[in-house]
Amino acid sequence: MTEREKMTMVSQLRIYTINRGMMDSWLNLFHNHLKPNHEKYGIPIESSWVNADRTEFIWVRSFDNVEVIQAKEDEYYSSPERIALGDQPKVHIAKTEVRVIEPTNS
Repeated sequence: MTEREKMTMVSQLRIYTINRGMMDSWLNLFHNHLKPNHEKYGIPIESSWVNADRTEFIWVRSFDNVEVIQAKEDEYYSSPERIALGDQPKVHIAKTEVRVIEPTNS
């Protein structure tokens, strides 16, 4: 990995297929618990969307560079707030896709 790659801000495009009938519950969990906790632990949520069929939840979270992703995720997942949620996020999600992306203007 080059020095430039280490210094480039990166994002994760995350696409979750939400279990049938659980989108409203998922949105409540995401906006009231997951998003604030991500931001508290230094993982900003850039934006989020729901597809027209309301079966997929799409969101983007950002990191300073690829080198910090694992440490930031470890910090978030081991936080008291995330531990208190237990498997609530997992029971909503049927499928997860994650793509690491970088801006084209860097």
